Amino acid sequence: MSSQSEKDLSCPVCHDIYRDPVILSCSHKREIKTCPICKKIPSPIDPPCNLVLKNLCDAFIIKKAQKASSESEALCSLHSEKLKLFCLDHQQPVCVVCRDSIAHKNHRFRPIDKAAHGHREELKELLVPLKELKMITENSKREFDQIAETIKVQAQQTEEQIHEEFKKLRQFLQKEENARITALRTEEKQKSQMMKEKTEDLNRKMETLSETIRATEEELRAEDVSFLQNYKVSVLRVKQRSLLDDLELDSGALMDVAKHLGNLTYNIWNKMKEMVSYTPVILDPNTAESHLILSEDLTSVKREQLSEKPRDFLTNPVVWSSEGLNSRIHCWDVEVQNYKF
Repeated sequence: MSSQSEKDLSCPVCHDIYRDPVILSCSHKREIKTCPICKKIPSPIDPPCNLVLKNLCDAFIIKKAQKASSESEALCSLHSEKLKLFCLDHQQPVCVVCRDSIAHKNHRFRPIDKAAHGHREELKELLVPLKELKMITENSKREFDQIAETIKVQAQQTEEQIHEEFKKLRQFLQKEENARITALRTEEKQKSQMMKEKTEDLNRKMETLSETIRATEEELRAEDVSFLQNYKVSVLRVKQRSLLDDLELDSGALMDVAKHLGNLTYNIWNKMKEMVSYTPVILDPNTAESHLILSEDLTSVKREQLSEKPRDFLTNPVVWSSEGLNSRIHCWDVEVQNYKF
């Protein structure tokens, strides 16, 4: 929108912006057959339309009209004077007549450009935590996606282990096996649905944050008067979106593997009192340290040997049981094998 740009897009004869320009063999532009610049006569064939120049001229005319429209609208609705001041008490643009009116008695004023600059900087600062919140939300979504995938893997692995257990008792326990698989898949469906809803909620929040950021950045690029007129709404919108919702999952988000595998044969013992085993403590694989390996029935644990020196492990090998105890005294016999002090 500079004067040089307008000069480059203007006809040297009529000094108006080009309309439907063509290109001649001499590379100048004119609608008639004789070039007004070099006076050469082009070939009798109709010269082709210069689409690139035409599009530039059309865009220039539209921008020029928009600028003229915005400048004409920047007038006081009460006194039809140009809005040159900003009332700090009312937080709105005013004209010089408004400044001397009773409505603005003893109020503080700043030049419109100074006020716009200060408020822009304030809005930019408010936008920073919103962008950080969007980044945190995106990271949480990636974590939720990983957890959703882990749920599927856990469900698949647990299903395979259940099948192995039931192979020993196939004929008699077919009905019980089907019931267990149904319960497992129901839980998987429920928790996968929960993760799907969580993910969809995060998608909606990200869309809302992206839209708020886009709208706010668009406000920041607006003219001073337009920006200040919408400033209150922009600040309120940004502050409302800056509240961080709870993006954490509860402890029951993952599959309750211990419920499906723990004491599996013992729970069927009343139906078939053969080949049964009972373990009072079932380990929860969701709580095991990364270097611990649990048995398929979740009754024993061993440490993965990552080094020849046991002292290289800086963390204690910890895994929780699937259920806690609140009262009374309990004791168990624990077999410890191949442990090096």
